[in-house]
Amino acid sequence: MSKLSQKEEKELISFIKDWLKSHGFNQKELANELNIKSIQMPAIILKLKEFYKKGGMYSVANNLIKIEQNWLNNIKTGSQDRNDNAPYNQLGLEDIYIDIESLNRKIHKDTSK
Repeated sequence: MSKLSQKEEKELISFIKDWLKSHGFNQKELANELNIKSIQMPAIILKLKEFYKKGGMYSVANNLIKIEQNWLNNIKTGSQDRNDNAPYNQLGLEDIYIDIESLNRKIHKDTSK
């Protein structure tokens, strides 16, 4: 396959940034999925260029679709807590529900005395 043109590369970078933002992911998470060490956009684009050389834009899209499906499956099954990677550790929805339920029981216990 031929190389990406400068215009195609700029469009791909713009797409990747919008795509990550729309799904609530970041470059670090994409780099992890691509099995690359650097989270910088040039390293990500280099990996995408490898896909492009193997099968054009179809190969790039196919690999990004697989990554997106993996992310969506992890969100649905809860098998991977994305918040562990956050600089701040937020509670997941299930944890919040449990905490609210526990608080609710304590309130009822205290008010029934």
